[in-house]
Amino acid sequence: MARAQGARARMALAFETTYGTPPGSGYTRMPFASATLGAEQPLLNSELLGYGRDPLAPIKDAVTADGDVVVPIDAEAVGFWLKAAFGAPTTTGSSPGPYTHTFQSGSWTLPSMAIETAMPEVPRYAMYSGVVLDQLSWQMQRSGLLTATARLVAQGETVATTSGAGTPAELVLWDSRLPRQKGAAAQHRKLRGSGGGGVVRSLVLQDRGRV
Repeated sequence: MARAQGARARMALAFETTYGTPPGSGYTRMPFASATLGAEQPLLNSELLGYGRDPLAPIKDAVTADGDVVVPIDAEAVGFWLKAAFGAPTTTGSSPGPYTHTFQSGSWTLPSMAIETAMPEVPRYAMYSGVVLDQLSWQMQRSGLLTATARLVAQGETVATTSGAGTPAELVLWDSRLPRQKGAAAQHRKLRGSGGGGVVRSLVLQDRGRV
């Protein structure tokens, strides 16, 4: 078996029409910095007594599929994660742009995703179905690369030697990343006092409350 290399790692994402059913097409290649998304099935030690000093065979526990993905905050790819967290946005504007996408918290209907992580040289293609976003968070500060952490929970994992995502669409990366120094914090008028203060660092967290 070949050894996986991070330089060739791939991730593809598509929103599902039916929960838990990966679509056959419509995937987009997603940029990411790291990923711990995976499935595991722990073994439970037997608690029974009276069968000697040698332990009894362990019992398989439930399969869980979850993990975190660290992604860049840019002008294109981050929209997929915002849609997973808030639902589809309200979009205004006309061709050729600019457009304004407004994401609103509190939606009762939130989409599920199919995500494939690929290590082509192994080859290993892991398709995660029924993926929902549990939390989306990022830090605001004056310097450094701007990234967000998406905490994901999936229905299951299917591993294959060929891709189930086909040829994903590509996103423009070279000019779409957002710089930290352009960020700003706005205070709600009901919380605003007579005086103002400078924000040095803050944490933005959206929790869907699904798990």
